[in-house]
Amino acid sequence: MPRPVKWRKIENLPEYRMFKPANIPAFELEENILKVEELEAIRLRDLEGLNQTACAEKMKISRQTFQRIYNKAKKKVADSLINGKAIKVKGGNYTQNICTLVCEECNHKWKKRIEDIERKGKDKILCPECGEHDILCDTSNIKGYCGERCRERKGCKY
Repeated sequence: MPRPVKWRKIENLPEYRMFKPANIPAFELEENILKVEELEAIRLRDLEGLNQTACAEKMKISRQTFQRIYNKAKKKVADSLINGKAIKVKGGNYTQNICTLVCEECNHKWKKRIEDIERKGKDKILCPECGEHDILCDTSNIKGYCGERCRERKGCKY
């Protein structure tokens, strides 16, 4: 069984999610689906001008994984430009932040995407070990995955 895919960290969700050739209705066009992390790879490498290692570090993935994502994205964009296809940005395995949560009751720690925390709401996050809902953001891990959003909510309860 393959291991689960790691979340790819992105800085911002894209503002524009559809690109198409002018003067042709979208329903008449073939589409290439560009995943959000593929768009982030293009942004970091081509727009920001970062090298492969820096891009991989920003996305919290290996250099090889970054290069694979980047190559898939370039191929989709090239196919769309050359063959007149639309580009739709959607889906993927991405997050804006990965937080380490800690249960006040049993001290169990686990990682969760910030989007899952915000979507569920503070009263619905339960400890996977003991089922308790007194959950804190683990601010002791500032150097790791927890970042800006955790610092902003230092000491808050979920």
